[in-house]
Amino acid sequence: MGRGEGEGEGGGEGRGRALARNWPVGTRPTVLRGWEPPATPYGPGHRGVDLAAAGGVPVRAVAAGRVSFAGRVAGRGVVSVELTGTGEPPLRTTYEPVRASVRKGDRVGAGQVLGAVEPAGSHCSACLHWGLLRGDTYLDPLSLLPPWLLHAGPSRLLPVLGVPLP
Repeated sequence: MGRGEGEGEGGGEGRGRALARNWPVGTRPTVLRGWEPPATPYGPGHRGVDLAAAGGVPVRAVAAGRVSFAGRVAGRGVVSVELTGTGEPPLRTTYEPVRASVRKGDRVGAGQVLGAVEPAGSHCSACLHWGLLRGDTYLDPLSLLPPWLLHAGPSRLLPVLGVPLP
């Protein structure tokens, strides 16, 4: 497969290419700071979530799309991906600080590596700031993940009742 092709790894196997979703780092990273929407467009808040991730950790596309930006903003590496099949304007995910391995225009699949977390973060050390927008409106990026990915706990054995012994 060439650059930008394929679905990659992640939680979408068997669920359809357009619906495949996965965490951008790790399998279930710790959310260090959640989404806190501002009351006004320029008001205080937290316009994304911070996920625990050390420098060098691979950053993966949460869903399939096209890279709309890969470069530096205010000295930090940023990657943005417009998500396929999410309406007009399309949903756009953002990831920072990231040393990008993709370029603007690349198509990416859910779980495909976009780059690696840069060691020096923006507002936290050892984290990835993950954002979600539709147009200029910030949304909760955790809303992209299905409940089974967000809340699945450890497997538990349940009692078997009414089954005859062999």
